Amino acid sequence: MTRTIQELFDLKGKTALVTGGSRGLGLQMAHALGEAGARIMLSSRKAGDLEEAAADLQAAGIDARWIAADCSREEDIRKLADGTMERMGDIDILVNNAGAAWGAPAEDHPVEGWDKVMNLNVRGYFILSQHVAKRSMIARKKGRIINIASIAGLGGNPPDMTTLAYNTSKGAVITFTQALACEWGKYGITVNAICPGFFPSKMTHATLDRIGVDKLAGNAPLKRLGDDEDLKGVTLLYASDAGKHITGQWLAVDGGVSVVTGG
Repeated sequence: MTRTIQELFDLKGKTALVTGGSRGLGLQMAHALGEAGARIMLSSRKAGDLEEAAADLQAAGIDARWIAADCSREEDIRKLADGTMERMGDIDILVNNAGAAWGAPAEDHPVEGWDKVMNLNVRGYFILSQHVAKRSMIARKKGRIINIASIAGLGGNPPDMTTLAYNTSKGAVITFTQALACEWGKYGITVNAICPGFFPSKMTHATLDRIGVDKLAGNAPLKRLGDDEDLKGVTLLYASDAGKHITGQWLAVDGGVSVVTGG
């Protein structure tokens, strides 16, 4: 029998692991999944931030827990996945969102900055996806993986944006998403990416302060930056059965900036 739209978007009985979930875009996506009925495991490096985020979700009636982990470290990544499954059972939805940025002119970009960004933004996504799939998704022939890329991964920057490692890492996330979707489709696992534009956050505040909110918003056809609701819809689509025939795709959520710049 054909399901209703409400049934297709329903996540009751599902468990979602959201990295970088203690604030900003990660917490927004955790809210979206929890509001649709999923149980949520949050992760980031700082326990205090996670306690506050979990309390915020719980106040909204969401079953939310947390595990502190550094997703640039392989040992932490494996402990995070194993700890989630020990406490909550199989992982149905994985949101790879933990990320880092580093601003420096390309000619002076420190190697340690390059490595920090790549280890968290690319290597961490790979290790966690592999571990969760092998432990929880492949044998069950189902799963949803959502990778957070960026419109920065679609091409270059304005000359005053010096984030070579970040852009490169997010371009890699898009290709990683496409290649993984091709390999794991036979297991019933969908793998998709979201490419946010500018959203006010801890990561973007320096750029917002330097360039200005009005100028950045003015570059978008919609003349606005992202807000606390703008990732919810696509997150739920990718995570639910409403998106069961979508894989290997990326979607820019940027007010149209990437259309103007040709991304």
